[in-house]
Amino acid sequence: MSGSLGRSDFASRYQLRNAEQTKHAQELALEIGKTSINKVRVSFVDQHGVLRGKTIRAEDIADALNNGVSMTTTLLLKDTSHRTVFPVWSEAPVLGLEGLRGASDFIMLPDPSTYRVLPWSEDTGWLLCDLYFPDGSDLGLSTRKLCVDALNRLDEMGYGYRTGLEVEFHIMKLIDPKLSPSDATHPPTSPQVELLAHGYQYLTESRFDELEPVLELIRKTAEGLALPVRSMEVEFGPSQVEFTFHPEDGLISADNMVLFRSAVKQVCRRHGYHATFMCRPALANLFSSGWHLHQSLVDSKSGANLMIPDHKDELLSPLGRHFVAGLLEHAAAACVFTTPTINGYKRYQPYTLAPDRIHWGKDNKAAMIRVISDVGDNGSRIENRVAESAANPYLYFASQIYSGLDGVVRSLEPPQPSNAPYESSAQKLPSNLVQAIDQTRSSRLFRDAFGDSFIDYLLTIKEAEVARFFSEVTDWEQREYFEVF
Repeated sequence: MSGSLGRSDFASRYQLRNAEQTKHAQELALEIGKTSINKVRVSFVDQHGVLRGKTIRAEDIADALNNGVSMTTTLLLKDTSHRTVFPVWSEAPVLGLEGLRGASDFIMLPDPSTYRVLPWSEDTGWLLCDLYFPDGSDLGLSTRKLCVDALNRLDEMGYGYRTGLEVEFHIMKLIDPKLSPSDATHPPTSPQVELLAHGYQYLTESRFDELEPVLELIRKTAEGLALPVRSMEVEFGPSQVEFTFHPEDGLISADNMVLFRSAVKQVCRRHGYHATFMCRPALANLFSSGWHLHQSLVDSKSGANLMIPDHKDELLSPLGRHFVAGLLEHAAAACVFTTPTINGYKRYQPYTLAPDRIHWGKDNKAAMIRVISDVGDNGSRIENRVAESAANPYLYFASQIYSGLDGVVRSLEPPQPSNAPYESSAQKLPSNLVQAIDQTRSSRLFRDAFGDSFIDYLLTIKEAEVARFFSEVTDWEQREYFEVF
């Protein structure tokens, strides 16, 4: 049946692509038909930054590129345990949107510019999708679209956004995947793992050599996906590593982060490993993982770096200082986007190479904002060290853009940078997700930027996770109260 994957002539009927994009989609369908590719995964990024989607036969790719692919809207309404947080079977529209009621469909429309061949899955292609209601209207809950909106706002002001990624995570040997029926709970029992190497030999060559087999596996995978890996490093803790990436402009780094995390988990699992981007796993002696985002504003036409200081006694250009001031001003409210899990706040500890308060400093890894700059240095930039590796990259990027731009528009000036951030009197970062939710809820900036409905939607999901957390009896409670009372 024609159009059965999605809606007949969806892209052309609602004019969702320009002429160049339409030509690219047509050429991609022909290209795939000439290769050995026999299936294509079409995916979207959900509210948590996790890839979801369907796998279609390669001969149906032209259909998918024009008609889109149907998906159920409940996937956009779930918390991290896969529980649907919103009532979809009631008479009232969900979030005021008729299109979300009754677990109805939305349409994934593949972006032909994102096409990759997956190195680990034989004869398999991959496409990232944008999301629409079946009538062609904006879904409103697509985090990728929200990031594009933020980038467009920058472009309107003559700026581009250049980012480089430093991503920390853990890789362990998978001992027992816990696949017995009794372990198939909601969420499931965590797998049993063991370390690949001891920790606390930060960046030593001997530790790297112990981890090289799996790091080389990941490097080759990333290379096959055309991801711009710059370095592979042994991190501070046991079985903890870091990958860094060359800078990219616009949406590319965010798309790359989504694909990299998913690829790492899949490839590691196929080879008997378990990779996790969880910030602080509940295993003895493990160290928290963060995601450091290097960022600079560039001229949207020439690509020139606009954050280079003019004088030796300045850390950044005036534009750069205003941008930093905005990041500091809205850092607490942005934590729901940079640190979206309950677990991530356990990383904000002093003297641990992670920030614990809202400050900036010159090449200081204790500061939330680290400035790397010099007069005439085209690599001048800032590094925000606040985020956990599990963050949704689109929301992380967008929160940075809107925060920084507010500082630019209002010509805000940051406080004096600190040489001892852990000893400064600066405001501390939220100590838990509950505090972060309260900060975001009252943020006029983020409500204006993302819209009230999206902020309320996201906070409802986060509050559902918090409520489940507080409903469970923890090991701490058992130790604290079971004997004394």
